[in-house]
Parts: sequence; C-alpha cells; structure tokens
Amino acid sequence: MIVVLKHGVSAEKVSQLIAWLEALGLRIHISNGEFQTVLGLVGDTSSVDIDLVESLEMVDSVKRVTEPFKMCNRKFHPESMVVEVGDVKIGAGNFVMIAGPCSVESEEQIVTVAKAVKAAGASLMRGGAFKPRTSPYDFAGLKAEGLELLKIARQETGLPIVTELMNINDLPLFEDVDVIQIGARNMQNFDLLRELGHVNKPVLLKRGLANTLKELLMSAEYIMASGNERVMLCERGIRTFSDYTRNTLDLSAVPMLHELTHLPIIVDPSHATGIARLVPPMALAATAGGADGLIIEVHNDPIHALCDGAQSLRPEEFAELAKKVFAVREVVQ
Repeated sequence: MIVVLKHGVSAEKVSQLIAWLEALGLRIHISNGEFQTVLGLVGDTSSVDIDLVESLEMVDSVKRVTEPFKMCNRKFHPESMVVEVGDVKIGAGNFVMIAGPCSVESEEQIVTVAKAVKAAGASLMRGGAFKPRTSPYDFAGLKAEGLELLKIARQETGLPIVTELMNINDLPLFEDVDVIQIGARNMQNFDLLRELGHVNKPVLLKRGLANTLKELLMSAEYIMASGNERVMLCERGIRTFSDYTRNTLDLSAVPMLHELTHLPIIVDPSHATGIARLVPPMALAATAGGADGLIIEVHNDPIHALCDGAQSLRPEEFAELAKKVFAVREVVQ
C-alpha cells in the first residue's frame, strides 16, 4: 500500500502519521520527491483502514500495490534512483560504462586493460576473480589473488571495482570491493541475497538465464527488504530457441523494467551474444533503448584469454564503440 501526502505537509505531522502506521506493525518506506512525499507501507496492511487514512487532511491518495515486489516498485519510489559508487553516479540520467576482462589473469593484463578502458571513457572496471564455469575443468579464476590484482588496477587508474561474489563464505574477502556482482546462476540464491542486504555496498544483480522480470525484481526485493537499497539490475540475455548466439538479449526488458522499478538498469551485450562482433550493435541498441549503463568485456589478447575470449573486445574496439555509445546518448537524452 502507498500513501501519497499533499505538498507542504509539516515534518511533525508526517512523523506522527508514520508513528501511528508503525504501531500497526508496518514498516514505512519514505520517498521524498520534489512535489510530493510517498509513504510505502510494507507488511500486513489488512489492519489499515483505507477510508480513515484517506480522510486525513494531509493525505492526497491511498493505493494498494498488487505486485509482490514492494521496496523496488516504482509506485513506492516514483523518482528514478541514483546509485553512487565513489564519485560515479548511475541512474536517473547518469549513464555509465563498465568494462574489463571476463577473468583476471595477471597484474599486467588487468592493469593494461584498466588503463585502456578508462582512457576510452569507462567509469568502472569489471573483472572476475571467482568464476562460475559450466565445466569443472575450465579456469575458475584466481580467487583471492585475483581480488588483490583488481585492487592494484584500481590504485593505478582510480576505477572502482565490479566483481562477482559466488559464496557467502567469501564475503569477507569483498570488504574492499566497490560493487558486488551477483551472476545469473546465483540470482535466486536467496540466502546470499539476504546477506547482501546487510552489506553497505552497491549490488549489481544479473537476471537469470531463464528467469522472468518479476522473478528478477523479487530477487532484488530480497536484498532491499534486508536493508540494502543500493541495487542495480542487469539484463544479460536469456535462454531461448536461438541457435546462433549464446543467449537472446531481451532489450524490451529495459523500458519495461523502467516502468516497474526505480532501480538503474544495466545491459550486458557480451554475455548475451557470446560473439564479439555482435557486442557493438547490441550495445548501441541498449543505449538507444534507455539503459542506464553497459557492462562490456574487454581483453588485450582475446585469442589467448582464459575465459570468454570469443565475446571480448580488444581495447581499440572498445574505444571505437565508446565513441558511438556517447554519440547515441547525446541523441536520446
């Protein structure tokens, strides 16, 4: 349920209303907009007398929220949210490019790529230290050593780190990571999501290989309901009947999610297609479609990459793409 207050209501009256609602056993999510304040009521709202609340002089309207996701619902938070990562802002018109290799392989590799993508316009650096692989025989990342190499690259470039967490037990190792990524395979690892609700860090939550948008939003709800509202959603392609690309990039998810939620929407064209030459056109399409950012795999030597070289752009290819992306942004802003 949401309660929309009239413009100009005093802070004292708002506090009194919130105290009364909390006494009914509800949690109140407050969204202060430029022209109105919205109170999101979370919990069993059956005890709330809607007619009574609507009759209050300070109340403009009361509406029931039928969707199962509440905290991440745009009805609770009408204005688009801005997630801040250091000096970098994401969402509500703030566009970001996140780039780097699928996996961290060496200090020279990650530092070289980090410097290149920063020069091309990237604001955050991605790199996998813990890698979920389909085959148990494939390279699964340098793990803790990889995190240390990412920190070296951050020190060299100033780019914040985005890297994937797979296991709750590894969470202490991520204390100095700037953005925790939750991969497609862990989108419904609810124990992990609950734990991230207690972490004071932004979370980049990727859509599962065969999950609906509602399921993605419910996974975000797990994180937010546990206390961490700094969540970004990532469309990275879903499994369909396509037999020429790794997945199908669901670009319709971008405008649809913007209708449903106030959270920033990032698009990953690298994992969606699995083919480097398809990454630029899909990245441009995602930008034109209203994405708040892109996450793109870049490797200085894709042929010899230990992970996903086939979908990785070379630094010079990323630089060329970045110019086109920023040009599209000028048009669609």
